Amino acid sequence: MEQMPSKPKLLFLETRPQFLILTPAAFSVGIAVAAWEGSFNLLHMVLALIGSLFAHITVNVINDYTDFVKGTDKLTKRTPFSGGSGMLPEGLLTPSAVLVLGLSALLAGLIIGGYFIVLYPVLLWLVIPAAIISVIYTPLLTKVYITELFPGLGFGPLLIIGAYVTQLAVGSSHISPAVIWASIPVGILVTNLLWVNEIPDFDADKQTGRRHGVILLGKKTSAVFYGLFNILAYVFIIVPVVLNVLPPHVLLALLTIPIAIKATMGAVQNYDNTEKLIPSLGQNVLVVNVTPVLMTIGLVLAKFL
Repeated sequence: MEQMPSKPKLLFLETRPQFLILTPAAFSVGIAVAAWEGSFNLLHMVLALIGSLFAHITVNVINDYTDFVKGTDKLTKRTPFSGGSGMLPEGLLTPSAVLVLGLSALLAGLIIGGYFIVLYPVLLWLVIPAAIISVIYTPLLTKVYITELFPGLGFGPLLIIGAYVTQLAVGSSHISPAVIWASIPVGILVTNLLWVNEIPDFDADKQTGRRHGVILLGKKTSAVFYGLFNILAYVFIIVPVVLNVLPPHVLLALLTIPIAIKATMGAVQNYDNTEKLIPSLGQNVLVVNVTPVLMTIGLVLAKFL
């Protein structure tokens, strides 16, 4: 008989650790822009990353709790890339334990965010919106038809610009055009991550009151828009290089284009077949995580070459 995992392990798995890699991937872009411009603070980087991970955990856990309470999980067909952790539907954790975990992560993230706000008051305009999005994303923002924009904003401009600011001299409020431009393609890719992952959840989401972009447009049109968003993300990598705002080394991120093309073709062909769509979901996760890492590598190369 297989032994039941311990509660600490179950709580850890509830955070969906396999998806938390997105946070350091996106976060690294802000750090790299600051380093490229001549600013680096190792202690601040580590502390800010921990705070950002707590924010991501908050979103994941509150999402699971809300979907379980609303009954969405009972209707959703889980895939390796969508449909939640499965901890609550399988009875491995109680709703109260999951809620406490989500709120604890929120509190820890706010404490770290508050520390940085004291050092950099300009972060007030980044940390507070990020905290609000973390808490109300699933309960409220999934009903406004532009749902996907909020994670893109959170993991794009808010996270990347916030990471950048923590590297500056204490009290600085300088936000360079370079970091704003660098945050845009990452935000678009994260928006697209949510977008394509909502296709398999279409029916369950619609029945339980969600109103996101995929429900508005339908599966077939949404698959086409997924491809258009991919194109837009790469355009926003190229444009700042053409404008001499970012170094040409950032174009290293274009190496993920073949994977994005393959994911797009799969989504367009298999939007109504979850089983066949799963490889595209995996390819998309790869694009979303590897592209910002390649941007970071490009910025580091530009710094030292």
